[in-house]
Amino acid sequence: MKEFDAIIIGAGQAGVPLAKKMATAGLNTAIIEKRMVGGTCINDGCTPTKTLISSARLAYLAGRSDDLGIDIPSFSVNFKSIMARKDKIVEQFRNGTIDGLMKTAHLTLVDGEAKFVDDHTVYVNGKDGSFENYTAKYIFINTGASPLIPDIEGIADIDYLTSTTILELNEIPSHLLIVGGGYIGLEFAQLFRRFGSKITLLEKGPLLMPKEDDDVCEVMTEIFKDDGIDLYTEAKALKFEQEKKSIIKVTAKVKGKKTEFSCSHVLLASGRKPQTESLGLENTHILCDEHGHILVDEFLETGAKNVFALGDVKGGPAFTHISYNDYVLVTKRILEHQRISTKGRMVPYCVFTDPQVGRIGITEEDAKAQGLDYLVAKIPMANVARAIETAETRGFMKAVVDKKTKQILGATVIGEQGGEIMTILQMAMMGNVTYEEIRFAIFAHPLYAESLNNLFMSLD
Repeated sequence: MKEFDAIIIGAGQAGVPLAKKMATAGLNTAIIEKRMVGGTCINDGCTPTKTLISSARLAYLAGRSDDLGIDIPSFSVNFKSIMARKDKIVEQFRNGTIDGLMKTAHLTLVDGEAKFVDDHTVYVNGKDGSFENYTAKYIFINTGASPLIPDIEGIADIDYLTSTTILELNEIPSHLLIVGGGYIGLEFAQLFRRFGSKITLLEKGPLLMPKEDDDVCEVMTEIFKDDGIDLYTEAKALKFEQEKKSIIKVTAKVKGKKTEFSCSHVLLASGRKPQTESLGLENTHILCDEHGHILVDEFLETGAKNVFALGDVKGGPAFTHISYNDYVLVTKRILEHQRISTKGRMVPYCVFTDPQVGRIGITEEDAKAQGLDYLVAKIPMANVARAIETAETRGFMKAVVDKKTKQILGATVIGEQGGEIMTILQMAMMGNVTYEEIRFAIFAHPLYAESLNNLFMSLD
């Protein structure tokens, strides 16, 4: 039995800083990772996908350079170089993370898979063939989530792609069919379209991005159609068949009618599942919901005392920055004896389509459902000076405000740098800055931020 003060299971975006913080505070700490240090974000999430999106955007700009009076007669997509650049950046980030862990005193990095024996003991099957039991007063679970494989007829008969394996391709798909119109599916649809793939996207719901207001869904649908992506809503994949080596037949029900598609590749982007199946939670007082997410209280503690769950494994908003904030709250709880609740915390996010979709706070539909006395400020990007000058006029800025207090309740920005513009409004919400103060503030000309004046001028 190896004894520690703290054990972290999973070296993701909460686990790594948590391990370093605990060890730096003098706690003898172990961090156990069964796959790759850095978790989904660095290895097959944020870092590689946003790197690829940057390359795809350059292809897009080259293709429409004549909009700005620049003649680029032709260009080619060097997919091998694009993927090599992605791999180099991922390796750089991962190695930097490992180096930071290895240099931290009182911290032990364990390569292996952990399984609970009881509430405070885990059995580790090491990659080196070792078998050890570890125990600690504090245990933190940061095992994240993995792609969900839907139960569809014939799925096992095709070489389907997930959000992880698509990052290992060595050629651009000639025709990529995507099952799922969520954020992951949308980002991959657009980037591979820009690399030259034909894209067919099947979304089972009536709209893309169902958590957004209808006007957001409608605008994003038009943007994707303008980009040459074939979208099908109320579409459910029913069966897959490998017809030839490079042809997959997909049978689907689209708006109640049977429809058939032929494609070269299939990407399953219909959700993710928490990685809890192999944790041995049945040996503990830790409970899960019907989807396998670990149940925690508002302070991230599980049903076992001093055992916490952080990040995607506990459900809720599956964003890197939420995982990181979980680390902050737990650290303050353990090291500073501050009990900070997760209730009511802001959940900003950005979808890295082009244009971006930045969101913070409540939507117009939320305000309506809650019976709030609210106003909606809205301005199309076509009326934003900076957008016109840069030929980036797709999308809009929108904010929901309290009619009486003039506080900003939520905002959605679809546009170039939409996430950055949204963050300005988030800062206003954090500081209780009213929309009138922004309406009459002085911003540098001609930034996107300057049009926040015009956004709230729409309420005059």
